[in-house]
Amino acid sequence: MRVTVSRKAHFNAAHRLYRKDWSMEKNQTVFGLCNNPNFHGHNYELTVSVTGEIDQETGYVIDVKILSDLIKEHIELSFDHKNLNLDVPEFADLNPTAENIAVVIWQKMRKHIDLDKDLEVVLYETPRNFVTYRGE
Repeated sequence: MRVTVSRKAHFNAAHRLYRKDWSMEKNQTVFGLCNNPNFHGHNYELTVSVTGEIDQETGYVIDVKILSDLIKEHIELSFDHKNLNLDVPEFADLNPTAENIAVVIWQKMRKHIDLDKDLEVVLYETPRNFVTYRGE
């Protein structure tokens, strides 16, 4: 029997949607207000879900405390109150769109979740705009 365990978290971060290889005009046309040279911020909401078989000894798919600690150590401490473009190495050459942020979070978390378990990341940039990534 496969069960999904989820943990919610949040972080506040600034970013700018911008491609270095495009002109300012093209960046403005494509990214609009999100291309603000002085950056802009979001209160990101994150849900990390792990799906797998229930361990017969512990009764867990994954210990929620362990999942919470992994999110804190690898995501919140890396992203919270940071400028994603300037402070997070993964975005030095990667546009920090919600889609790319979700993929980076998934990649960072995947290293710490047993491979026999599925991992899903849902990232809310605003209450009405969110992305989901499952490693596909």
